Amino acid sequence: MTVSTFSSVRALIFDLDGTIIDSQRDLIRSVHAMLEEMGREQLHEDTISGYIGHGAPQLVARALGGGATEGECQRALKFFLGYYEDHKMDSTCAYPGVPETLEHLAAFPMAILTNKPVRVSMRILEELGLAKYFRVVYGGNSFETKKPDPLGARTILREFGAAPAETILIGDSEVDMQTARNAGTLAAAVNYGFGMHDRAAHPADIYLDRLSDLVPLLLNGRQ
Repeated sequence: MTVSTFSSVRALIFDLDGTIIDSQRDLIRSVHAMLEEMGREQLHEDTISGYIGHGAPQLVARALGGGATEGECQRALKFFLGYYEDHKMDSTCAYPGVPETLEHLAAFPMAILTNKPVRVSMRILEELGLAKYFRVVYGGNSFETKKPDPLGARTILREFGAAPAETILIGDSEVDMQTARNAGTLAAAVNYGFGMHDRAAHPADIYLDRLSDLVPLLLNGRQ
């Protein structure tokens, strides 16, 4: 990809967890609390981190293990969501440079597309003072399907009046890269975050050490 490719970008779609916010500790603690509530053995933090990114129902089901019944999964999910709602801001914060980057890019139409439930996503963004930067925020329960299905991304493209080639999706996991490919957008992966990412199988168009690396990439020749 050349710099000119990115200078034609006119719309941005961001993942949330592991990209905009560092929510790993609060998510892991909430899973630990759920497992204790359900009488299950605790899991290693790295194992739990590997389950994050596909939405709360799958996170809970995978943490419980294959032997869990549908009823157990539903009870565990209800507990997890309630506990996480109460503890979502215990440690969660924006990654360094994120607020400044969003301010620099405020002229672009920007969206959040996450597999996290939409209401808790909005509350976190509001508490961090970041909600104002995003024209739309869509979560894992906003559509019939979740990422990597392209429905959410395509909906945003339609609402923004942007072509896929004019749009970049930024995330930390292979789910995000698959979503970008499925929707036909450009794909940027951050080198921080905590999502699982097989880079050989799901390469990005560009890798970012910091979110602020987007600023010169996208504003080159525009200012």
